[in-house]
Amino acid sequence: MKKNNKNPFKGRQFTAEIILWAVRWYLQFPISYRDLESMLSDRGVQVDHTTLFRWIQAYAPELDKRIRPHLRTTNGSWRVDETYIRVKGVWVYLYRSVDATGQTIDFLLSPKRDAAAARRFFRKALRQPHTVNPRTITVDKNAAYPVAVKAMKRGGELWHFAKLRQVKFLTDVFDKPFSTSGGAFSFWSVGLKQALSAWCPAETGVECANA
Repeated sequence: MKKNNKNPFKGRQFTAEIILWAVRWYLQFPISYRDLESMLSDRGVQVDHTTLFRWIQAYAPELDKRIRPHLRTTNGSWRVDETYIRVKGVWVYLYRSVDATGQTIDFLLSPKRDAAAARRFFRKALRQPHTVNPRTITVDKNAAYPVAVKAMKRGGELWHFAKLRQVKFLTDVFDKPFSTSGGAFSFWSVGLKQALSAWCPAETGVECANA
């Protein structure tokens, strides 16, 4: 996994093949660690869910890093949405975006839903190697988006002729399953699940759980 001579699986009770299958299943499908424990048990692999948690923490970030460069380049029509979700007992906003074909652009977890958060999300998305500066950005009626887009245009961060459209029904794509990318499995599954597992906003003062 890592780009050095050390074996990242050294000292593990199970082979690299079994560990990577477990990590892939967890990241690809909407299952819990106990679900994964049961799935592996059905295949003769007896491993505790707490061990599975440690595998995900150890190997998911590297998988995320390796998958990103292989994502298809997105087109210039962005669909952006945000939803309110609970992460480790803390309510946060999940910003997410795809292009007009459903290709993943990026996501961001934020404790606030305001212009600053929107700008942070757009900046993060624009830094990805598979994205292009958008021609159109379709969003919902959140008043923070026009403020963020105007500020980014003034700062030269966003193409001056990019058009912002506030049309709610065009963001309904988020009610459907996301497409897989990069040939292996969904970037959304890898990156987002890893973020949900590890993220804890410093502003809340809440400690992240270990399981």
